Amino acid sequence: MELSEHPLGMVFKAIVRPAEEGGFWGEVPALPGCVSQGETQEELLENLKESAIGWLEASQDEDEL
Repeated sequence: MELSEHPLGMVFKAIVRPAEEGGFWGEVPALPGCVSQGETQEELLENLKESAIGWLEASQDEDEL
C-alpha cells in the first residue's frame, strides 16, 4: 500500500499485516521505527500517515541541531 497526501508530496510504501488480537498493524520500511496499528485498514493507514509525518518532522528537527 502507498501512503500519500503528505504535505511535502512524498509517497511511502507501507507493509500492512493482520494483528493476532484483531485489527491490523503496519510499518513504513523507509522510516525505521515508523509503525502503527488500527482496527481497520483505513484506520491503520491514517495512523501510519500521522506516524510518518511525526517521523519526518522529528528527523528534520534533529538535522537543525
